[in-house]
Amino acid sequence: MGGIGIWQLLIIAAIVVLVFGTNKLRTLGSDLGESIKGFKKAMSDDEKSDQAEKNSHDADFETKNLTDKPTVDQSEKSESKNKEKE
Repeated sequence: MGGIGIWQLLIIAAIVVLVFGTNKLRTLGSDLGESIKGFKKAMSDDEKSDQAEKNSHDADFETKNLTDKPTVDQSEKSESKNKEKE
């Protein structure tokens, strides 16, 4: 009842074409498409740089495997830290 039907949309489209002209609407559509493509490209470039930044500046320590056993120096340091806490 209160919705816009197909005839109302056709009348609106005809008025828009008469006011702006087909050439202006064509350039407007291509400009809009170009700007959307540029926005998507910028967003994907930004995400790639954020991921690379996170990977390169993740932490200030060396990564270790779980299979690596701690050396004697490391175990002595951890024992001395535990004693200091008590």
